[in-house]
Amino acid sequence: MEKLLNYYNHSKIELSKVIFPIKEQIRNAFISVFIVVTVVSLFLALIDLFMSSSLSAVM
Repeated sequence: MEKLLNYYNHSKIELSKVIFPIKEQIRNAFISVFIVVTVVSLFLALIDLFMSSSLSAVM
């Protein structure tokens, strides 16, 4: 039983050290990820368009 209480107390101490993000930080991270994903997907779409049109021209 002592080990269980010791584990609980250590877990409680470690959890108090955690810094949870605020709403603004979460929103900024979401916007950053959304922009990066959009740019990468547009880049890949352009590469795909270029490759398919060049392959069509060869055939």
